[in-house]
Amino acid sequence: MNNLKVERHGRVVTVRLHRPHVRNALSSELLNELLATLRPLDADPGTGCFVVTGSEGVFAAGADIKEMAPKSAVDMAAEDYFAAWEEFADLHTPKIAAVNGPALGGGCELAMMCDLVFAGESALFGQPEIRLGVIPGIGGTQRLTRLVGRAKAMDLILTGRTMDAREAGSCGLVSRVVPDDRVLPEALEAAATIASYGRMAVRAARECVDQALETGLRDGIRFERRVFHALFATDDQKEGMTAFLEKRPPVFRGL
Repeated sequence: MNNLKVERHGRVVTVRLHRPHVRNALSSELLNELLATLRPLDADPGTGCFVVTGSEGVFAAGADIKEMAPKSAVDMAAEDYFAAWEEFADLHTPKIAAVNGPALGGGCELAMMCDLVFAGESALFGQPEIRLGVIPGIGGTQRLTRLVGRAKAMDLILTGRTMDAREAGSCGLVSRVVPDDRVLPEALEAAATIASYGRMAVRAARECVDQALETGLRDGIRFERRVFHALFATDDQKEGMTAFLEKRPPVFRGL
């Protein structure tokens, strides 16, 4: 174990991938450790945001090829290999990926499973699985296409090339591009801001944005409106609007 380093600062939890000897390759053991760590934190009302980052100049260079190479098609199907990553994607707590260096293959897919991606100027993104005789398997063909469009996704997936942080920012994969030494500080600052808001409103906003990728416009607007109505049952809505009318900062309970 010990594939992660976890720190907590108030309502923000930082999770650092820590397999430097294999450039943070995403193994099954790492995934199991990640889920075991984040499940209870996701359920904790005191948790407001996760920041996921890498170590020693690399976010994650891909899935663990050494683990996968000996497996047969029957093995992969029987294990439903990679399926458990969707549990990470489905965590209710917002996730920020703080990316320095390469985020390739599974590493790029991990970043895309987060809600925001902050990239250092040296960051690289790509889905080079075609070079191994396979395709992305942790949602890369689906999430990348939704984020950057069909033409750019085809370019990256079929050629296996990488793109730098500037290109990733211009095509919508990355939320912010910052100097390398500012990636984690800016991610933590944004995480603290997110965590300071009402927990139910933050989770509802995240769900509604994701819903936009799954439904048509009319259904999405209807979904958003119903969620908006439901938030009027929360203490945070009462506090937020009362504080506005009283011209004071709100004090959200985070519940």
